[in-house]
Amino acid sequence: MGFKLYDHISMVPTEYGSVLLDERSGAYFQLNPTGTEVVTGLIEQHDAAHVARRLVAEYDIGEEQAASDVAALIAQLREAELVQP
Repeated sequence: MGFKLYDHISMVPTEYGSVLLDERSGAYFQLNPTGTEVVTGLIEQHDAAHVARRLVAEYDIGEEQAASDVAALIAQLREAELVQP
């Protein structure tokens, strides 16, 4: 699965994770540190399963929960039209 932010979306690090900023509308989508790790991993062209395994290895979370969380974030980002389909 390819994962790419639209060209008009910027990812800006913050003290609490990062923000995805829509430069056309000024709207933003805040990511906590874990969400930032997920988006960064996907942008680096790792698939969702790989990113979920990284979460399992780093945090006290089961494989099923990690996969569900990654899928949910991807769905939210697509619904918000921040990432290309």
